[in-house]
Amino acid sequence: MNDVAWVPQSCTLPTEERPLRVAEWDALFSERLTSLSRPHPLHLRLALAGGPGVEDRVRDLVGRESGCCSFFTFTTTTGDGLIRLEVSVDHAHEAVLDALAARSAAAGEQR
Repeated sequence: MNDVAWVPQSCTLPTEERPLRVAEWDALFSERLTSLSRPHPLHLRLALAGGPGVEDRVRDLVGRESGCCSFFTFTTTTGDGLIRLEVSVDHAHEAVLDALAARSAAAGEQR
């Protein structure tokens, strides 16, 4: 899959910045992903290994992503050395969540 082919047209991040954002997500997942589940087609649950600065990194990335892709709903919680990231979308953006799940799983396998 092309690095940004899955990014929906409703994303307001400038096109030239999209590969950088995708790379940020990929790096986070490849460095920190410990588990992934899909309890519902419109909901993705990720667990990321904590560590110094990781929670701030996740919250910063989620905040920036929410600013350009308002169809995402992110919930971040911490505990037990993990950062749990819940990602939800509406029906119109299910394919975007599918792609995010596939990218996160592929990046996490590199760990």
